[in-house]
Amino acid sequence: MKRVVITGAGTINALGRNVDQTLAAMREGRCGISELEFRDVERLSIRIGGQVKGYNPETAFNRQQLALYDRFTQFALLSAREAVAQSGLTFHGELADCSGVVLGTSGGGLTTQDDNYRSVYEEGKNRVHPFVVPKLMNNAAASHVSMEMNLRGPTFTVATACASSNHAMGMAFQMVRSGMCSVMLTGGSESMLCFGGVKAWEGLRVMSKDGCRPFSANRNGMVQGEGAGVFVFEEYEHAKARGAEILCEVAGFAMTSDASDIVMPSKQGAARAISGALRDAGMAREEVGYINAHGTGTAANDKTECAAVADALGPQSDRVMISSTKAMHGHCIGGTGAVELLACIMALREGVIAPTINHEEPDAECALDVVPNEAREAEVSAVLSNAFAFGGLNAVLALRRA
Repeated sequence: MKRVVITGAGTINALGRNVDQTLAAMREGRCGISELEFRDVERLSIRIGGQVKGYNPETAFNRQQLALYDRFTQFALLSAREAVAQSGLTFHGELADCSGVVLGTSGGGLTTQDDNYRSVYEEGKNRVHPFVVPKLMNNAAASHVSMEMNLRGPTFTVATACASSNHAMGMAFQMVRSGMCSVMLTGGSESMLCFGGVKAWEGLRVMSKDGCRPFSANRNGMVQGEGAGVFVFEEYEHAKARGAEILCEVAGFAMTSDASDIVMPSKQGAARAISGALRDAGMAREEVGYINAHGTGTAANDKTECAAVADALGPQSDRVMISSTKAMHGHCIGGTGAVELLACIMALREGVIAPTINHEEPDAECALDVVPNEAREAEVSAVLSNAFAFGGLNAVLALRRA
């Protein structure tokens, strides 16, 4: 089995247009959630989100590209460009043939869908743009990244709701570790912040009107965000031979299914995923210094996740730091695990633990060290990244300091 390392990272989200801006915001505990700005927002009862404000796609893409690129694809391409630039890789010949893309998304081109449903049903038009299908399909972002970067190996999209990014990164990890591929671009992208996207989530009655407060006793729901995170997963010897800067090592991965309820989380399923990731990494639970939590800010998720961590880590759960960055950038759904992986890399490389902001009241059912409100300096050598999705699908990544 090969060792797998991360040699490049890229992002765009409500906290920043790149990795440096995002990590600076996480260190400062800055909130990127604000009033939503799009057509018919006044018809919604939920009007806040982690929206990428002031974004002008025409500065990055030409007219022909924009006819093909939904907003989620644009975010993925911008993130991939940053990640590949940092890695220093160029893909041609044999390396191009054994490098690919696995990205996560839940809704795919939801903005394109929303706009074209309006055209047909609201405006009465009988024709839509001929590229609507290739623009909205879930694999559009992965396909366009592969084309732009000349990645001719395995390329596909994973759609497992809020665990999509972690599942995608887990698949990429296994491909590199097995020797199938030398390099994989992986992560996720999502842009659901349009009228139809928010209206659908309103129906679930799990959304907050005033803010995301993970693990706080007065939490009252999640807040949607949007954005992307893309990483270069590379075989260790390949990276070492070319003198690449290594951000961290991907050490293990596990995924489980609750097989119980379509929306309610399960302590047992989440705990099995955490334990499985540790086992896959050959990592003792005493090694884990930080967990980036799924931490949605809903009543059910946060207490269930804390119980799962306690079950999986045992006495170590009293010593581990666990935080949710969703209070800062919102819940990016299929892209959220990728954006949140940046907090894990920051913890390993910089010794800075991103805080759980908006923590106002301790909750006896979330009695772990949730790093409330302010970032913390702490030396950690091993971290976990949790993602637990509707459908009872759980995916956990284990990472080590390079």
